[in-house]
Amino acid sequence: MTGRFSEAVMTEALRNIAAALGVSPEAAQLLQLTNNAVFALPRSGLVIRIARTHQLRSRVTKVVQLGRWFARIDAPTIRLAPDVNQPVRVGGVVASVWSYVKPTPPAPTVEDLGHVLREFHALDAASIALPAWDPVGDARRRLVDAEGLDANDRDFLVKWCDRLEPQLVALNHQEEPKLVHGDAHVGNLLREPSGRPVMCDFDATCIGPWQVDLAAVAVGEARFGGTGLHERLANAYGYDVTSDQSWTVLREARELKMIAAAVPLISNSASVAEEFINRLQSVRNDDPAARWTPFANLSPSHQEVRLSANRHT
Repeated sequence: MTGRFSEAVMTEALRNIAAALGVSPEAAQLLQLTNNAVFALPRSGLVIRIARTHQLRSRVTKVVQLGRWFARIDAPTIRLAPDVNQPVRVGGVVASVWSYVKPTPPAPTVEDLGHVLREFHALDAASIALPAWDPVGDARRRLVDAEGLDANDRDFLVKWCDRLEPQLVALNHQEEPKLVHGDAHVGNLLREPSGRPVMCDFDATCIGPWQVDLAAVAVGEARFGGTGLHERLANAYGYDVTSDQSWTVLREARELKMIAAAVPLISNSASVAEEFINRLQSVRNDDPAARWTPFANLSPSHQEVRLSANRHT
């Protein structure tokens, strides 16, 4: 499938950004092709994250500001690439550029995630303006960029947002606001050569209820399968989010995020479009036991991207 944010378009964008940075795109690795096209350039020690939806471009500026603040306070996070004027704007796309973290064993664990989250939530308020946790607002923005979204599906999502929004507003007012990563799962954790686990992907970082960051693993286990991950996270962090009085709302907010994430991309991938329908149907049918497939498993991942002059993949 083709579209404004297809793999071919993102690959061409990578070429242009690499040229602007004065580095070679050869042997680039496509790490992710969801809301961002994320390419690793190990030879240059860089990771380039390109926004794939116009509605979320403002997030790139936010994550760059966060990256600078994280470095100043030595937060448990990855670092922006040094000596790069960011955000990078080339050929109509916007990107952030980060220092490449070479995979270091052992792989990060859910226990690492629990410990990092406790440290993350204990950070003082950021010195930059951050948005309030607003998964409904995020979902609405994604609907604007939806190519090929069925009218009935759009109507269902709009009505879901309308119903859920006042519950989330109430929850935001009930809890003392904390720094929230917004997409806290082991896939967004890396291990530095020193052994220190660090977080990445700050698109959804905001101010809100800290419980939000514990919901991702619990909902992921329920929808994707697996046994014991949520329990291990709860033990490492010291709190079981499924016992929280707001758990039902937290779960629904997470599921909305997990479905809305695909909306701008369904015209670019038949497999993502199929999984989107599967997820939406399970919510329509009120089937909390229905299993989902991670979008990352449906897109090319950790494969070399062919960047020869006459071939875009």
